[in-house]
Amino acid sequence: MKKIAYLFLLLCIIFIPYGCTSSNEAKESGLIAKQSATKSTVDENNVELMISAAASLTDTLNDLKAGFESENAHITLTFNFGSSGKLVQQIENGAPSDIFLSASKKDMDTLQDKKLIVDETRVDFAENQLVLIANKDTDTSVASFEEIDPSAIGHFAIGEPESVPVGRYTKEVLEHLDLWDPLQTKLVLGSDVRQVLTHVEMGNVDLGIVYSSDAKISDDVKVLATAKPEWHEAIVYPIAVVSESKHLEEAKAFIAYLTSDKGKEILKKYGFK
Repeated sequence: MKKIAYLFLLLCIIFIPYGCTSSNEAKESGLIAKQSATKSTVDENNVELMISAAASLTDTLNDLKAGFESENAHITLTFNFGSSGKLVQQIENGAPSDIFLSASKKDMDTLQDKKLIVDETRVDFAENQLVLIANKDTDTSVASFEEIDPSAIGHFAIGEPESVPVGRYTKEVLEHLDLWDPLQTKLVLGSDVRQVLTHVEMGNVDLGIVYSSDAKISDDVKVLATAKPEWHEAIVYPIAVVSESKHLEEAKAFIAYLTSDKGKEILKKYGFK
């Protein structure tokens, strides 16, 4: 009987820790599962908005991002900047995008005609101007667009007219002034307005034409003249939600913020009308 009692006691000593360990493991497992479920819920509530925007809006939107995200903690903004024409091609080819901000009505019209934006979300939110610029250290006597002398220019930077809105507006101005053909051998074409600005900042060209908002953010260029509005199509910036977006309400919230008083102040800060 003593041996049996001894064996029973020994078995209790051996198996009790295992029983406790199993219980602890079950509790830990339940805690991990609960934490995972909570994390999953948070992840599901978080939204990343993919925003395709004209390059001229780079500084404006990067500034606006902090204010919008602070008021909409569950939304993160990710930007894809480029020329409006190239962004249209990306959206047409299925590139992920929730919102499109264009530097021209024409490019937005292209998407609208193909049913690639949500029509009722489209709104014009800003205007811009064309300016003639030179490097700040350049000693130039040119004081107006009419004074541009093709024979006295080595290189002239403009946006590529077929895909870059600023290039299309520039071509209209130069054609109006009978300068388009005489300048053909002088032109350096930029893939977007920021590349045009960079050419002038680096001193790679004698003159360039950009938006007034782009010239405003650079300390390395000077504005020589502003193009008259009647020389070119009105420079209007529209915004709209892309039809394929899975985050319609969040996208609408961004548009509401951009067109609010806070958004307007930021647009004015960077030289937009």
